[in-house]
Amino acid sequence: MTAYWISTYNEILDADKMAAYAALAGPALTEAGGTFLARDLAALTYEDASEGRVVIIRFDSVEQAQAAHDSAAYQAALDALAGGVRREIRIVPGVA
Repeated sequence: MTAYWISTYNEILDADKMAAYAALAGPALTEAGGTFLARDLAALTYEDASEGRVVIIRFDSVEQAQAAHDSAAYQAALDALAGGVRREIRIVPGVA
C-alpha cells in the first residue's frame, strides 16, 4: 500500500545546514524509491497550522519509506542537518 512521508518545518535555524541537507536528502530519498509530490511553503493554512515549509514524498509502502529514512545515504543527510531545523516527519499509509 502506498505511503506518504510528510515533513513539516516549524523553523529553519541554519540555512546553510538546510541547504547541505537538501543536496543530500533529495537524491537519497529518490534513489530509495521516493517521488516528491510537494516541496514548498504552505499556500494556505487553517486552524492551528504554521506557515512553514512542507515536503510530501510518495513511497510504495511504509516499509520502503522507513528503509529510505534508515538508509546510510539519508543518515548522512541528517548528519549534515544536525540541529539546523525544528520539524516533524510523519510516514502515513495511503488509503487503499
